[in-house]
Amino acid sequence: IAPGAKAIITGWGGEDLAARVERVEPSATTRISALGVEEQRVEVRLALEGIPPQGLGHGFRVTARIAVWEGRNVLQVPIAALMRIGGDWAVYAQEDGRAILRRVTLGARNDMAAAVLAGLEEGAEVILHPSDTVVDGGRVTP
Repeated sequence: IAPGAKAIITGWGGEDLAARVERVEPSATTRISALGVEEQRVEVRLALEGIPPQGLGHGFRVTARIAVWEGRNVLQVPIAALMRIGGDWAVYAQEDGRAILRRVTLGARNDMAAAVLAGLEEGAEVILHPSDTVVDGGRVTP
């Protein structure tokens, strides 16, 4: 996370709020989580863009989504379509009623989507959550 990064604040009881990272503390502190796991945490301060809305006050619990990477014209696939084959990432693409195994090279990813750098063309239809009955060249119904 870098100062100046875009952020969105949600879960406070109103519309999403735009913000920017103002400061990232230079060192972490060690905390014990509710589950007893030792965690390293770094404090990040955000500054709201614009005037704070009525009703937002001190001590609110919120969720902040901070952009750590941005790209334009990025081919991406849902994480639910990805699987591991050995050390490679792969997807099943649906072509003419058949499942075609495509090994892909991934770039940045989050918990919802991954950027595809190679191995898949724009417009390809991928199979989400392929079961173990899906095989390369096997028939599939869209």
